[in-house]
Amino acid sequence: MQNTSSRPHPRSAAPTGYEDGVSHGRVLVVDDDPTVAEVVTGYLERAGYGVERADDGPSALRRFSALRPDLVVLDLMLPGMDGFEVCRRMRAHGPVPVVMLTARGDEDDRILGLETGADDYVTKPFSPRELVLRVEAVLRRSREAGPSSAPRLGAAGIGLEPLARRATRDGRDLGLTLREFDLLAFFLSHPGRAFTREELMRQVWGWDFGDLSTVTVHVRRLRGKVEADPARPGLIRTVWGVGYRMDLPDDDTPGN
Repeated sequence: MQNTSSRPHPRSAAPTGYEDGVSHGRVLVVDDDPTVAEVVTGYLERAGYGVERADDGPSALRRFSALRPDLVVLDLMLPGMDGFEVCRRMRAHGPVPVVMLTARGDEDDRILGLETGADDYVTKPFSPRELVLRVEAVLRRSREAGPSSAPRLGAAGIGLEPLARRATRDGRDLGLTLREFDLLAFFLSHPGRAFTREELMRQVWGWDFGDLSTVTVHVRRLRGKVEADPARPGLIRTVWGVGYRMDLPDDDTPGN
């Protein structure tokens, strides 16, 4: 995180605009560095979130079970149990948006975090304001389940129920994360059209910035769950020099 020693206390420096104290959601912040945890907590509270803290993996899992937060800000390097394992165990209880913090700049760690199920990651040192924006973007997308009249989507044996955020293939639950569900719903809604990774990041993630490997990793994970043979994908195709395209059988179109 950026050096905050010369900055005002986060409660006076953070963005204003939520002075009524109304919470925009519950966030669990998991970090064993008390300075980082305090600054992150201060900025999130000023942005209107209710915040709980934990400083190691076991206490994070206990707080998660008791709180059932709307989002988790999770440090990768934790004593006793790393953030990867904490994320896996949380996800075993159901989908929850996760923004992972890492002091490492190594791409393999970032990709592993995404493959574990994190929806986004922020590499230390980071701007607390940027972290708040990332939290807001992840929560906004996770809450966009659509209106009550949102139709079910189905094609190639895949069925999506937008309101329940449930996806199946041939009657088998696919166990998609929130972002994987959004990505599959977008592909099914636009069959036969190729999208660049930049377009997918804007349309599915709602971001105009970010590491495009995020898209690559999620496409790979989604293929692993929907393709008969992920090594030879027949549905989510790579369009070389462009990006990705959803191909459906000739006699199959998305619908009920």
